[in-house]
Amino acid sequence: MDQRLICFNKPYGVLSQFTPEGRWRGLKDFIDIPGVYVAGRLDADSEGLLLLTNDGKLQAQISDPRYKMEKTYWVQVEGEPDDAAVAALCQGVQLNDGITLPARARRIPEPATLWERKPPVRIRQSIPTHWLELVIREGRNRQVRRMTAAVGYPTLRLIRAAIGPHTLEGLAPGMFRG
Repeated sequence: MDQRLICFNKPYGVLSQFTPEGRWRGLKDFIDIPGVYVAGRLDADSEGLLLLTNDGKLQAQISDPRYKMEKTYWVQVEGEPDDAAVAALCQGVQLNDGITLPARARRIPEPATLWERKPPVRIRQSIPTHWLELVIREGRNRQVRRMTAAVGYPTLRLIRAAIGPHTLEGLAPGMFRG
């Protein structure tokens, strides 16, 4: 059996599983390839890179926190993160399940390759939004959202741009390669 790795740009509202549940769609609406399984998770209300493979060892290397594969996120937050908030993300943030590992965090302009989200993010006219790039090596439940909230800037939109060397480059939402 040849090793297969699929890079999928998961749209908003799609689960990291093949079967739909409730109001959320499943991967089977986009990928009809037998024998591949999700390596890691991405919440239904998050977008971006999801990897699938038919190789159990590769699946473990991607998803098991022991391997600490870097994951890069573009995060639209409510408000304008100051230097102290960015520094706190870089040092590690106290969450209810313990302190996070240090992250790489920086303010970025809105990503040039960004697509329109359906449905669009609800933005309050009186509060500006800004983008952060956050690179983490853990994968706790809703970790990025909890981290930005802990430093005072709630996440409005979350896009995983890369997992290790694998990126979204050239993938429109709902499309895959591999």
